[in-house]
Amino acid sequence: MKQIQVTDVILRDAHQSLIATRMRTDDMLPICEKLDRVGFWSLEVWGGATFDACVRYLKEDPWQRLRLLRGVLPNTRLQMLLRGQNLLGYRHYADDVVQSFVTKAAENGIDVFRVFDALNDMRNLETALRAVKDAGKHAQGTICYTTSPVHTPELFVEQAKQLKEMGSDSIAIKDMAGLLAPYPTYDLVKAIKAEVDLPLVIHSHATSGLAAQCQLKAIEAGADRIDTAISAFAGGTSHPATESQVAALKGTDWDTGLDLTLLSEIADYFREVRKKYHQFESEFTREDVSVQINQVPGGMMSNLVNQLKEQSALDHIGDVFAEIPRVREDLGYPPLVTPTSQIVGTQAAYNVLGGERYKTITNEVKRYLLGGYGQPPAPVNAKLQRQAIGNETVMESRPADALSPELDKLRADIGDLATCEEDVLTFAMFPDIGREFLRQRLDGTLQPEPLLPANVKGKAAGSISTEFKIDVHGDSYDVSITGMGDVGGGKRKLYVAIDGMPEEVVFEAVNEYVSDGAQQGRKKASDPGHVSTPLPGNVVEVLVNVGDKVAAGASTMIIEAMKMESELLANIAGEVKAIHVAKGDRVTPGEVLIEIG
Repeated sequence: MKQIQVTDVILRDAHQSLIATRMRTDDMLPICEKLDRVGFWSLEVWGGATFDACVRYLKEDPWQRLRLLRGVLPNTRLQMLLRGQNLLGYRHYADDVVQSFVTKAAENGIDVFRVFDALNDMRNLETALRAVKDAGKHAQGTICYTTSPVHTPELFVEQAKQLKEMGSDSIAIKDMAGLLAPYPTYDLVKAIKAEVDLPLVIHSHATSGLAAQCQLKAIEAGADRIDTAISAFAGGTSHPATESQVAALKGTDWDTGLDLTLLSEIADYFREVRKKYHQFESEFTREDVSVQINQVPGGMMSNLVNQLKEQSALDHIGDVFAEIPRVREDLGYPPLVTPTSQIVGTQAAYNVLGGERYKTITNEVKRYLLGGYGQPPAPVNAKLQRQAIGNETVMESRPADALSPELDKLRADIGDLATCEEDVLTFAMFPDIGREFLRQRLDGTLQPEPLLPANVKGKAAGSISTEFKIDVHGDSYDVSITGMGDVGGGKRKLYVAIDGMPEEVVFEAVNEYVSDGAQQGRKKASDPGHVSTPLPGNVVEVLVNVGDKVAAGASTMIIEAMKMESELLANIAGEVKAIHVAKGDRVTPGEVLIEIG
């Protein structure tokens, strides 16, 4: 008899896939005593987008979350998802940062590190896997499963062999988009187990409706462990339900031995918790076999939906989904998993919302085409590569080989805002929002985004807007009220869109208000010399000054939109006549940011 082990992802991937990673630590802690009694092989609690969401939206210290969970889950292995040389950010880090991050994660409570690379470039796993072994923790080497003309079973078997040679304690097949089908799963597991004598884990999202069947066929073929989610956060773009898989295996040679009654009690708890996050629910996280076409993974699906909602562009999501496989082909068929899922998804959004393919190319796509993320699985679109990087030389070596140690510089840059090495690493992962988080923590001004009451439909809940027209000094504007929430202190936040541009207005007492939109007073772009943005975002850096001479196509500023940075280019050659924005300003499409004449 071979008892199948279970890793439950309720505290990480399940809510990342269904409610955009918004579950708060306070909603996790009360149920941990029961979770700790179940007997899971491990609980996935950290990594992926949780670090980003904690700092960006929830205003929680992710390290403190880990320490709290470690304290209330003393009998269960805690597991995290680590993006190899990317760690938890969207770029490659120098080896000293990778080593420090793994060491601190282990010290704070992580027992199992699931280490992957978005391109399955094994060179990008070396440092992280070695650091895990040096910390005395379990290193789980990971293969990102995808389909394309170049991704074959023979390739995946060879990658599994390489992972074993690199010191992996177990192997995970990470089917982040739900692309596996039952019989190919059986064949793949058989092939890997025949060549690699290590425990094998199947991680498959339920997006296509096939994941539970894939896991059962994998078990028949010799898999040792499965990833599941408590049923309250299972199905759709999440994972097979823990209780269902436990029941399916009960009384067989693969019985998990887990208590269905206890699991049901845990499910009841999370079913109530989920109601609090209704504003982040989406119809696009349901089961949909079309994932076999667009290959959008669960975590990417819910986050992309919310990002488009925030930009009042959700009506374009069908076009974005159709564009994603085209961009993926142009980039050499990368598996769609963070960060490549965000890179491809954001570029697809730019291509659709900007009205022209690759009119704006994100800095991350440029870095990718330069080899900055590693070796693409297949040749990239040569025309796009020339357009993006010109005559720059494509990197052939391991990307991190070109990076000098950077921890000392990071410590100096963040200065006294960091009170420990963990703070420095938070800043390293997300420099701008990390710095702001640490500053707000010092000032005592951390304030999470509001959770809307159950009877209030928010902008993220996809409610029907209240729409009307207003006239101001002879100009007519279309205004949509898309939601309202309480931000505390006697204030309420009103979500609106003006001519399709999203705004947030905070109302005081009776009629007073303060808008956080720095774009008030900016005129609409109407001239070739007007620089504007195709997507709403924040100004990262202004690259020109008034009086500068610029050439057509020159970079004028950098904005961040949908977690990716991109440069806004001059449409014409000329002199910079006016600059209407500064670093940190919020910008929206159609408004003049810089004037060139």
